Amino acid sequence: MPHTLSDFYAGCRSRAVILALEEDRYTGDITTLATIRQGQQGCAVIKAKAEGVLAGASVAEEVFKACDPGLTIVFLRNDGDHIRMGDTVLEVSGGIASLLMAERTVLNFMQRMSGIATRTNTYVNKISHTGTAILDTRKTVPGLRYFDKEAVRIGGGKNHRFGLFDMILIKDNHIDACGGVGNAVREAVAYRKNNGLDVQIETEVRSLEELAEALPCGPDIVLLDNLSVDMLQQAVAFARAEAPSVKLEASGNVGLHNVAAIAETGVDYISIGELTHSVTALDLSMTIAFV
Repeated sequence: MPHTLSDFYAGCRSRAVILALEEDRYTGDITTLATIRQGQQGCAVIKAKAEGVLAGASVAEEVFKACDPGLTIVFLRNDGDHIRMGDTVLEVSGGIASLLMAERTVLNFMQRMSGIATRTNTYVNKISHTGTAILDTRKTVPGLRYFDKEAVRIGGGKNHRFGLFDMILIKDNHIDACGGVGNAVREAVAYRKNNGLDVQIETEVRSLEELAEALPCGPDIVLLDNLSVDMLQQAVAFARAEAPSVKLEASGNVGLHNVAAIAETGVDYISIGELTHSVTALDLSMTIAFV
């Protein structure tokens, strides 16, 4: 078991890389074994076939090294760089068999992560004139959450909670089961105190009435769920007057068409599931030259 949160995150990353390679190779790359001469050397380049924000270069290095520690990797672009069609991202040289075994796994990680970073960056740029931050959600591919959330950070967004363990986030079902948002927040505040937890408490509210009930109970963040822009403006004005230290997050039905208007209401955060649950991969390719 991991001893620290850093150990946990490192484990998520390393286990996913190992599993990705195992599910691709299993008993071996029989095509490469059948066609490539043992010890044959070469080099490969990864190039962008579309414009976007690069993410996953550091993961690519981990995949290549897991396949063959003897591979030599040269980065020509780094995570977070804006890349254009035709740009060479990295060069890697060594055994041809190792390059071929790593190719698809490397591209799968880089294309997905670059797609997330690119989409996140588009949202971030849309609201750059405000003080609002773009957040991700837990709507990630099972087993790939570490990479999905890292890609959001690379694209300029911020991470919401990683999982169920690092924030108390009271949603509609918790509220209904607890008999109301006030009861739910009070129970959460007591639980945090009694267990000595150093975590934030966030609660969803679905109306201005629930907002008024929640604020006096001591949440750190209030999630304004599926409210119209007009209602968000009212909610922000009310919350700033009644509990100015409470952060406000907007969520639900957010798109590029309305994200700026939502940010302009003055909320602190906007969480967007689309960043990770509906990602379009950024097109990258790997070409190998033989020596």
